[in-house]
Amino acid sequence: MVKTASTMLALGTPAPAFTLTDTVSGNPVSLSDFEGKPLAVFFICAHCPFVIHIQEELAKMGHDYADSDLQIVAISSNSVLSHPADAPEKLAEQATTYGFTFPYLYDESQEVAKSYTAACTPDFFLFDADHTLAYRGQLDDSRPGSDIPVTGADLRGAIDTVLAGNSPDSDAQLPSLGCNIKWTPGNEPDYFG
Repeated sequence: MVKTASTMLALGTPAPAFTLTDTVSGNPVSLSDFEGKPLAVFFICAHCPFVIHIQEELAKMGHDYADSDLQIVAISSNSVLSHPADAPEKLAEQATTYGFTFPYLYDESQEVAKSYTAACTPDFFLFDADHTLAYRGQLDDSRPGSDIPVTGADLRGAIDTVLAGNSPDSDAQLPSLGCNIKWTPGNEPDYFG
């Protein structure tokens, strides 16, 4: 497993548009569906040990914020050529098993991951109600094999700040760390160097 850190897209960046298919419902989901609401975008997948370590917390976040203005969408951009465990039907199975209450989209072209400069799974982006980037980085300090409990503290703190109409502290935002996104050969993004 290659440990990769998030790129830390510039705060204030407008949310890149997308239209992708929800692996559970089969319905198209677009950025415009969340207009006027804060939006958390999770780049995750089914096989990654870093995602497996936190997937129960991701499901809990969906339930905990269900009655708030926060909208959540998860996206998997991994190539199924190299990682068939991340095929859309496997993502739907993961969503059902863990009770994800948010859409779980498949980015087959990997263009959405590129537009967000997503680098790893998991990689988190939080946009305010105007869909301007307010937070990017880690869920919390926990990692597979660490003795640190999974709490979602960093992302939850940012979400609560945005829901209160404020901006999260930019100095407190730390990169996420996880497996690199599994790019289709020849489709690797240029933002790594």
